[in-house]
Amino acid sequence: MIYLQYNQALRMRAIQMVDLKAQHDKLQPTLNDKILEVVNSTAYIKGQEVQLFEQELAAYLDVKHVIACANGTDALQLAMMALGLKPGDEVITTNFTYVATAEIIALLQLKPVLVDVHPDTFNIDISVIEKVITSKTKAIVPVHLFGQCSQMEELMAIAKKHNLFVVEDTAQALGADYIYQSGRRQKAGTIGDIGTTSFFPSKNLGCMGDGGALFTNDDDLALKIRMIANHGQSKQYYHDLVGVNSRLDTIQAAILRIKLKNLDEYGALRANAARVYDELLKDISGIITPVRIGYSNHVFHQYVLKTHEVNRDGLINYLKSVDIPCNIYYPVPLNEQKPYMDNSREFPVTKALCQSVFALPMHTELDYKQQGFIVNQIKRYLSL
Repeated sequence: MIYLQYNQALRMRAIQMVDLKAQHDKLQPTLNDKILEVVNSTAYIKGQEVQLFEQELAAYLDVKHVIACANGTDALQLAMMALGLKPGDEVITTNFTYVATAEIIALLQLKPVLVDVHPDTFNIDISVIEKVITSKTKAIVPVHLFGQCSQMEELMAIAKKHNLFVVEDTAQALGADYIYQSGRRQKAGTIGDIGTTSFFPSKNLGCMGDGGALFTNDDDLALKIRMIANHGQSKQYYHDLVGVNSRLDTIQAAILRIKLKNLDEYGALRANAARVYDELLKDISGIITPVRIGYSNHVFHQYVLKTHEVNRDGLINYLKSVDIPCNIYYPVPLNEQKPYMDNSREFPVTKALCQSVFALPMHTELDYKQQGFIVNQIKRYLSL
């Protein structure tokens, strides 16, 4: 039986956490032509492709303004700077996320106020937000984690009640829809004052280097973000604000224009792969598949499982030993990281998730044979 399993694996494409090569192979002629076109134009910075990409992404998101920048972390920084927050101001965000969300808050000498998450969605727990609001609270940063939206209707009501800004961290959920109680749909990142995203290569919409963007329907904020991203300039050599240098280069914009046309297809392929995983894993004791929610679709940046009474780390090590990549997102809560240490409150859900979650390969090129092999190996480990 073991021989047959490994023989099956040898006939498969190698399993990747994210198979960018297979995705890019389908687009290679178009990508090559477009990259060569940019190279020949020599407009490597602020070329026409950047403006066209901003316009096309704005149309896709149905938002007035998209401002491209160098990466997703810069996008968060530009958002905070544009809101005019002052040192010591408090910004509420989730304890269960990648460090960049809290990192920028701290970098700008603001105070990150971490809250726990919902055990099913992994997104910010709306019920605890008002408990940590003080006179110094100025903003909330929900993170649409793993490809699914936070409860934005309730969150926006809290923000309006307390006169707070909302910056949506959409780095993992670009293309997801938030679904209002009325049935109206709105793209993740376009509901708060500012949305931010990353085009890191492994994202659902990824370039071949670094890249990011901000979205807003506020004309004044859009103008301010553009100025800050360009050294605070209103026009060349006239600097009205303290700014930074953060821009998306023309080649990356050209690549993103091509891939944006496929974003909904990519989402459908990821969702189909998730359904296959769900079906194959549904009867395995100790493995809990992702929960779907009524107020958001799921674009599955990651397919994250929870374990119950299973040696999670032993399972991961076994899977890696048979060439199945998997990762833990995230192994340590932010409040236990040295720069953000906070022992004043408990975060039971985040702590439990850090000890129980792990992510399986998830990308547009997964096939049934690969997924079947992955799940069979999970079953084999659990039967040992």
